[in-house]
Amino acid sequence: MQIDKHKIVSIDYTLTDDQGEVIDSSEGSDPLAYLHGVGGIIPGLERELEGKSSGDKFKVSLAPEDGYGEWNEDLCQGVPRSEFADIEDLAEGMEFQVESDAGPMVITVVEIGEEIVKVDGNHPLAGMTLNFDVTVCEVREATAEEIEHGHAHGEGGQAH
Repeated sequence: MQIDKHKIVSIDYTLTDDQGEVIDSSEGSDPLAYLHGVGGIIPGLERELEGKSSGDKFKVSLAPEDGYGEWNEDLCQGVPRSEFADIEDLAEGMEFQVESDAGPMVITVVEIGEEIVKVDGNHPLAGMTLNFDVTVCEVREATAEEIEHGHAHGEGGQAH
């Protein structure tokens, strides 16, 4: 069975940066399961998986625009420290979910000053070339419930 829209796909993968450092991997855990064609994984990888079948192996290098996008200076802002008054032990690297004009987003504290806290709303992998080594483990039909929910259920997918 080939990968196309509304198929449940399970993959093993290793993600590295341009220096060969492993960023993420499914090694040692269940394969990643997702519903194909609904934006559940980054666009470039989803596009590369289209038409593949169980057992296929491939390597692909994705430019930032096909991954998590270019790094955007506009997503870095200074916020009054008073906005974090309820947070004990505020530290660089802490992440918070906030509401934006585009919906919920995660921001990361990058610098703490006496009056201003600098935050970054870019994805940590924004601006990076992403190198994937992928094995397609399984391709199956999605259930009506998986299509309705927009994600895979069961092993490697969402549990309800």
